[in-house]
Amino acid sequence: MGPAQGPTGSDGSSRLKVCVVGASGKLGQYMVQHALDRGYEVVGVCREGSVDKLDTFKGRITVLPGATNDREVIKRAVAGCDGVLTVLVPVGRDNYSSGTARAVLDLADPGARLVFSCGWHITRDGKDVYPWKVRALVFAGRLAKLTGRVDLDDQVEACRRIFDSDTRWTVVRGSDLEEGESQGLPVWSEHVGDPVLTSNITRRVDFALFMVDALTNDELIHQAPAIVGRLTPSALPHTATASDQ
Repeated sequence: MGPAQGPTGSDGSSRLKVCVVGASGKLGQYMVQHALDRGYEVVGVCREGSVDKLDTFKGRITVLPGATNDREVIKRAVAGCDGVLTVLVPVGRDNYSSGTARAVLDLADPGARLVFSCGWHITRDGKDVYPWKVRALVFAGRLAKLTGRVDLDDQVEACRRIFDSDTRWTVVRGSDLEEGESQGLPVWSEHVGDPVLTSNITRRVDFALFMVDALTNDELIHQAPAIVGRLTPSALPHTATASDQ
């Protein structure tokens, strides 16, 4: 079976143009591959020192080196793109996540689909109910902020900006991640605490799959889906019910 056929791009062609912001990371590389599998044109943004991590895609994607919160880099990368997939990395003390989100929100083409990744700790309406493990990781993250390596508060600010935006956004909130073969498109819920999410594990390749699939799923516009692996114990009853319908 060949690559899935995408919808019509903004230039009238049958090929979507997609930018992956944070393309050199593990999640980013999976998103690049999924986008290529669907026949999309791909532009990747990554730090200059990480360009070689994308060598496997050489000749198949356009790579723009630079910090993902560099507005000039983002402006060039998202120009003409039908969709932008952005990894919100909570690193450093330079407002990296919120600067990245702000650049994408401000500079992407009007009407572009904007899909952002973050963790379960992000809440949109305060109705999420977190297991102890997530609360412990958030507490550890707050302590790590003192070292300058992690800034969860900046990721929260980034998502606040997204939620307040009138762009066509989706924020995908991932559970714990693991490597492994794809289990298919993850199951999602509007709120952490839903029993379907109890397993709290998703294959990283499938997190990326959900991100890329969201580009063409209008039901996810202005949603913050929390996801879990499709074949995890908590998700199986849901997927079995869905397959019977």
